Amino acid sequence: MLKVDLNCDMGEGFGVYRLGHDEELLSYVTSANIACGFHAGDPATMRKTVRLALDKGVAIGAHPGLNDLSGFGRREMKLTPQEAYDLVVYQVGALQAFARTEGGELRHVKPHGALYNMAAVNPELARAIAAAVSKVDPKLMLLGLSGSELLRAGQAVDLQTVSEVFADRAYEPDGSLTPRNHPDSLITDPRQAVQRVIRMIREGQVCARDGRDIRLRADTVCIHGDAPYAVESARELRAALEQAGITVRAAG
Repeated sequence: MLKVDLNCDMGEGFGVYRLGHDEELLSYVTSANIACGFHAGDPATMRKTVRLALDKGVAIGAHPGLNDLSGFGRREMKLTPQEAYDLVVYQVGALQAFARTEGGELRHVKPHGALYNMAAVNPELARAIAAAVSKVDPKLMLLGLSGSELLRAGQAVDLQTVSEVFADRAYEPDGSLTPRNHPDSLITDPRQAVQRVIRMIREGQVCARDGRDIRLRADTVCIHGDAPYAVESARELRAALEQAGITVRAAG
């Protein structure tokens, strides 16, 4: 039986500012990665998003990012492994507290933005993040880019790892995501995105930007909630997966 998780980054507003369509998207995804206050989010937003996810039966994950609110955590910063460890422990612990006080449990951790991409290729940074997650709670799952250093680091400390693919992002020949500043970084055609996702799940392959097929593992698919027509795209993707006989449910 083929199965896959659909995850979405959520709770990425701040104060009076709102971003994305969290409440609507929670009807279609099975896992929510909730911002923890560094790249986005604040205590009230964290609590409200946790509550929304629990009410919808969606698995809750922490989405720790770099301390760069104005850059939305998408600009690289130089971090020592100790600094990375500390910021992940801090953010995961905060989200875990909100999950428990609202009557739920934290299920997974997925780094955000530049931290995610840096950890995909930097073994020292990856090991620091994996160690932080393991120390907070070794039962937590670690989400990372398929084939990345982050997943290898998680496996080395006996964390359950979840290989992630992206419905709306282009891939480079080495398996990395095409940088967002490249004009071809996003897949804007919903039908093309759906076809790519189904192929990644069924065949473990995706066509890179240069036209070559690369291998990957698709345990979970990321949907970006701040993308145009995000709700419609999520609804179409979920319906297409179920029509293709692929079970959609939370990882683990």
